[in-house]
Amino acid sequence: MLGGINLATLIASLMVAAVPILMAATGELVAEKAGVLNLGVEGMMIIGAVCGLVAAVHSGSPALGFLAAAAAGAALSLVFALLTQVFLANQVATGLALTLFGLGLSSLIGQGYVGVKPPPTGRLEIPGLSDMPVLGPILFHHDVWVYLSIAMVAVVAAVLRRTRAGLILRAVGENHDAAHALGYKVTRVRLLAILFGGAMAGLGGAYVSLVRVPQWTDGITAGAGWIALAIVVFASWKPWRVLIGAYLFGGISVLQLNLQAAGARIPVEYLAMSPYVVTILVLVLISAERGGRGGNAPAALGRNFHAAR
Repeated sequence: MLGGINLATLIASLMVAAVPILMAATGELVAEKAGVLNLGVEGMMIIGAVCGLVAAVHSGSPALGFLAAAAAGAALSLVFALLTQVFLANQVATGLALTLFGLGLSSLIGQGYVGVKPPPTGRLEIPGLSDMPVLGPILFHHDVWVYLSIAMVAVVAAVLRRTRAGLILRAVGENHDAAHALGYKVTRVRLLAILFGGAMAGLGGAYVSLVRVPQWTDGITAGAGWIALAIVVFASWKPWRVLIGAYLFGGISVLQLNLQAAGARIPVEYLAMSPYVVTILVLVLISAERGGRGGNAPAALGRNFHAAR
């Protein structure tokens, strides 16, 4: 115990709190590695949240809810892909419009589901390990999505670093003209990366509405998509650093809630805004340290590709 806060519970809670951001950030990292800057993560997350809850409520299956959320996020990302990769619209403006569209559409879809509880998502109990003191509640008393989110980071890291597909994706993100000259289908690679990012954002949103809250309220993602975008920069576009960044933000979010519950003599407003303030400060420090050079950002990030050029 520390100041009335149970450290084991705090660590276990931060692992849960980090899941939506981790999944969305992992998907966005893949898209950005392909040279696509999609600022519509928040919109895709909240569409995944509402569609996942609606599907889970009507089917009685959380698994179908997550599947519907991934499909909804991917479908919304397909709109972004069509506008930016086919019609060559500005990626920043399109991403912002996608977020606004997602927020409005989710509010419309969710009107009849405010406060509705979805079927529960069970924990993955591991006999023997789950009952261990301290380590049991921290590591072996979570739902399956906590472990899948970590596994997805490992898979993405391995694919990007050790496979031909990862090499092609990174080549497209660094120099799409050179990749095209070598015969790679730049638009196809970016389309697949965008769809993957959309599906992951949808899953992250569904985790909020099906597991963390679990219910539907307008604006339920509460800026998690923007934090996911910031974490990709914080991580220098490296998968394992995304995991660290997500857990750092999750830890700050859970800590401020625990401090409120413990009756800390700090205004609630300051505690509520602390995770976002810390995120901004970290990004500012990183930017100053790198001298504004963008760190390890893919060279073609945010640039549209046209085969005729």
